[in-house]
Amino acid sequence: MPPRAFALFDTPIGRCGVAWTDAGIAGLQLPEVRESETRARLQRRFPDAREEQPPATIQQAVDAITALLRGQPSDLSGINLDLARVPPFNRQVYEIARTIPPGGTLTYGEIASKIGEPATARAVGQALARNPIAILIPCHRVLAANGKLGGFSASGGIQTKLRLLALEGRERSGALFEGDGALGFDPDAAIAHLRMTDPALARVIDAAGPLRMQLKRNASVFVSLAESIVYQQLNGRAAATIYARMCALFPRPHEGLTAEKLLRATDAKLRGAGLSQSKLLSLKDLAQRTAQGELPTLAQVQGMADDEIVERLTEVRGIGRWTAEMFLMFRLGRPDVLPADDYGIRNGFRIAFRKRELPTREQLEKRGERWRPYRTVASWYLWRAADLGGK
Repeated sequence: MPPRAFALFDTPIGRCGVAWTDAGIAGLQLPEVRESETRARLQRRFPDAREEQPPATIQQAVDAITALLRGQPSDLSGINLDLARVPPFNRQVYEIARTIPPGGTLTYGEIASKIGEPATARAVGQALARNPIAILIPCHRVLAANGKLGGFSASGGIQTKLRLLALEGRERSGALFEGDGALGFDPDAAIAHLRMTDPALARVIDAAGPLRMQLKRNASVFVSLAESIVYQQLNGRAAATIYARMCALFPRPHEGLTAEKLLRATDAKLRGAGLSQSKLLSLKDLAQRTAQGELPTLAQVQGMADDEIVERLTEVRGIGRWTAEMFLMFRLGRPDVLPADDYGIRNGFRIAFRKRELPTREQLEKRGERWRPYRTVASWYLWRAADLGGK
């Protein structure tokens, strides 16, 4: 039975969408960056549905969802769902997921065991990645082995999963990483998703081998961005030398660079370390904004959406969208970032997809819709395609 209608509704995490049939709710859409994008995604998922006011039973479900997202106790287990178009295995997975109470979790392997097929943990993960009714089928309560977060296919990716868990009282101390340099998502699940959705990218994965992406941890957002500013338009060795000289200007350099230290330094002293006038002005602006509390802290960015972080960081002189995207990918480990203006990614796309010309931003973003929620991993493999060239 195809969904006959859909509606948008406000929640504490943004404007969500719901689609329903006479049998129950058939789809739930978590917020995109803009309301128009949320509506468009619902219309792509359910092209035959029309937008209208929800009937009483659907409105009751909407009210219960909204209450849960406010952090209030709310039982969603009795809401009728329409899973008629869902494969039998996925339906089993979803039925077990619906038994997980707020604040509780299961792992992919535990769900596989409950189904009676303990070897199907990966298939469980794939079923949850296709969950059509987020929150009502609470896939955010399902973790990878050893309590790692695993993936999350809704808009916002792993950050949305963290926010939902936090709202339900399952805060993970804001941490995205299971150790220094480790990723905050399951690379095997990411690669499996990319192979399934894009055979051409699968060829690049075969050629490049395992994902070797590593995160670089810093004590603060300020230090991460200061280092990025110094490194802009320089080769790695020259930038590292200048950055080390700059840090060595201050007493007790082992304690790390701070905004206060940089603001106390004279321009002549900083220029003597090798900084250009342009980078000096950028660093001073960064330090001033940090000292005045205008820049989010490392703890604060953990709960912010990707676009919100980009918007805040690019207010700093010398920090453009590309630098902010690199921060998201290699400092925070965000799984769904696509730097569509990056030359290496565009060139890797040209090679991987055997094009004569570099793609436009629009062409790259359109193809990137296949890669959600792991566009960061796709980007890493496109960089490898550029490195490999015709190989």
